[in-house]
Amino acid sequence: MSLLRKFPKRYLNPQTAITTRFTAISTRFLTTQNPSLDTFPDVPTVAYYDDLVNKAGRERDLEALRSLLNKRVRDHCLNTTNTFKFITDTESSLSILDDLTKTLARLDNGYPRKSAYDSLIARLCRLKKIDEALRVVDVMASGDFGLNTLTFHPILSALTRGKRMEKALQVVELMKEIKISPDVTAYNYLLTAYCFKGNLTAASEVMKKIGEEGLGADARTYDALVLGACRAGKVEGAFVLLRRMVDDGQTALYSTYSHVVSSLLRLGYYAQAVKFVMVCGNKDVKLDTQIYGGLASKLMDLDRNDEAMVILMEMNKRDLQMGHKLRDFYQMNESKMKVTDS
Repeated sequence: MSLLRKFPKRYLNPQTAITTRFTAISTRFLTTQNPSLDTFPDVPTVAYYDDLVNKAGRERDLEALRSLLNKRVRDHCLNTTNTFKFITDTESSLSILDDLTKTLARLDNGYPRKSAYDSLIARLCRLKKIDEALRVVDVMASGDFGLNTLTFHPILSALTRGKRMEKALQVVELMKEIKISPDVTAYNYLLTAYCFKGNLTAASEVMKKIGEEGLGADARTYDALVLGACRAGKVEGAFVLLRRMVDDGQTALYSTYSHVVSSLLRLGYYAQAVKFVMVCGNKDVKLDTQIYGGLASKLMDLDRNDEAMVILMEMNKRDLQMGHKLRDFYQMNESKMKVTDS
């Protein structure tokens, strides 16, 4: 497994944001014409702002839109995936893009402007309008509007999900050309796409770049590698990767465990799947509920009722929450077991 090289650990510096009702109320009077001061709530919500922004966008009232985008940040109502929902996959809707990017250029410096551009790019990527998103990137670059690696994440995500790997690699090269170093998340999008296809050769090249740039592997990196090992039929390699995760201080995601479980079940290793989940459990109640419940459901679908009951009995013993389907199955089979025992 050439992918199993040692990488430096990554340490995150969490940021916190403190908001107060006083600030929200005091800034309500900083709006302009739309909406009116008489109807604007004391403590507006994110959804309220999204509705107003989209209304202004549909009416092409760009001045009102500009005012709202500035004011919502002052009110600590950050932009969301719905902020630019008025842009749809139609020629008439996309025709506003040039005027819109010019309007965003006149937003308050710093976070209000950068956040708006990033949200617009994310919206375009959801519509799979990558070329249009890259046009917005060009505007951000030329205006020095806070372009950074986070801006490119939705672009790389859309391209790799769409299996447009050549275009994704071009975007990574573009980032380097404009002096923006891809972070581990950017590389993870490429890595996951290659591993999903079982292309371990290409995945190895991505891991090489991650190592050369000193980025270190995070939980998503390992998740992709485990996926690649499982899809290539190398379950033993997946176990090695999981042990490496523990050594590197990373916590496995639910999907990481699911990759291994699915691979074991495909191979007919039902008892091993049960043992794997039992060994990996007892770490986090929410994660355990997902892992145990997911395996029980899959075993039930495969008519492996005995193995499913082993998992469900453990869930019941540990008071892990079961869905209706799992609970009904458990109660029905528990009654049968009692009858048999008697």
